[in-house]
Amino acid sequence: MSPSRTLPTFLQAEVAAHNSAKSCYVTMGNRVFDVTGFIDSHPGGGELVLEYGGKDITEILKDEASHTHSEAAYEVLDDSLVGFMATRKVIDTAVKNTHADPIVPLPPTQERLDELKENGATSKIPVYATTGLSSAEDLSKETDLIDDYKTYKFLDLNKPLLMQVWFGGFSKDFYLEQVHRPRHYKGGESAPLFGNFLEPLSKTPWWVIPVVWLPPVSYGTYIARAGCSSLGEEVAYWFLGLFLWTLVEYILHRFLFHLDGFLPNNRVAITLHFLLHGIHHYLPMDKLRLVMPPTLFLALATPFWKLAHFVFYWNWSVATAVFCGGIFGYICYDLTHYFLHHRTLPSYWRELKKYHLQHHFMDYENGFGVTSRFWDVIFGTQLAPPPTKTL
Repeated sequence: MSPSRTLPTFLQAEVAAHNSAKSCYVTMGNRVFDVTGFIDSHPGGGELVLEYGGKDITEILKDEASHTHSEAAYEVLDDSLVGFMATRKVIDTAVKNTHADPIVPLPPTQERLDELKENGATSKIPVYATTGLSSAEDLSKETDLIDDYKTYKFLDLNKPLLMQVWFGGFSKDFYLEQVHRPRHYKGGESAPLFGNFLEPLSKTPWWVIPVVWLPPVSYGTYIARAGCSSLGEEVAYWFLGLFLWTLVEYILHRFLFHLDGFLPNNRVAITLHFLLHGIHHYLPMDKLRLVMPPTLFLALATPFWKLAHFVFYWNWSVATAVFCGGIFGYICYDLTHYFLHHRTLPSYWRELKKYHLQHHFMDYENGFGVTSRFWDVIFGTQLAPPPTKTL
């Protein structure tokens, strides 16, 4: 099988974005080369390589006024081949050809082969620039750990992640670009985070959430009854808390977990971002890092306990009922979040699953509602439907 059938196809804009010392691609025709590792060893200096980052180098390699490159230079490029680029000329040629598959290289899957049209054009699912993915299925495609680190120079998934983030020296822009490009750890297991005795504390099975939080919610609801004028009053405030949770969920997801644009450009902020939510976008299908560890949620819930009793100051029981309704909403949120990623669901939740996974593979800057789209609609952050396959 030839390389053109096993290496990925890149959009032109995606290649152009790899133009820095962290990740530098160049092209020759429709072939894409990762020359990041060659920058420092280039005889003419790394600046000349970076000048052509994300660009075609066919002409400059032949330019005698600059420097006619030897066969060794072409051999270096051949070793650096990482994929192919679907340029407009290539696509136009494919459209006119009755056998497009040798022209537009695609991964050798039956799904992609079936996308060849009668006129020879290749119908490609759009690749989203912010994530590098094209569909929800891509979230579960196993990442080549060695190749990923070699290509992006971000995190080595074979080693503990936390210290790599802390000592990585990443700029905020590079970190955000990479952490929102999902990876899938081998076998669907959890990548090492601490790499020591703290590792188990970073993993939480989904069933821990109802086991830990349902008993205190039940007890709080029970004792709140004594201070309410009627069962109806307690129920009304309890459901008010449940409704308020949906707003809290939206606010936390949008303005805390996705603080991205306002994130300070230092390693403390970047590491905290990674621990709080970045690791979930980096490894979205990690089953043991999908729900919030009880210790972390306790830290977040404590201010809301105080806030509930400040707002509903006139009646401790009413405030407790509101708080318990809100915590029940959180339980529903975390379980829903887990099941959206890892379970086959009934009709309503299937649509919600499709919506939430779009947040991961298509547009992480919108679609902050997990249990409901309601606040996304209200605040104008609803995800647009994914585009259909385009020629």
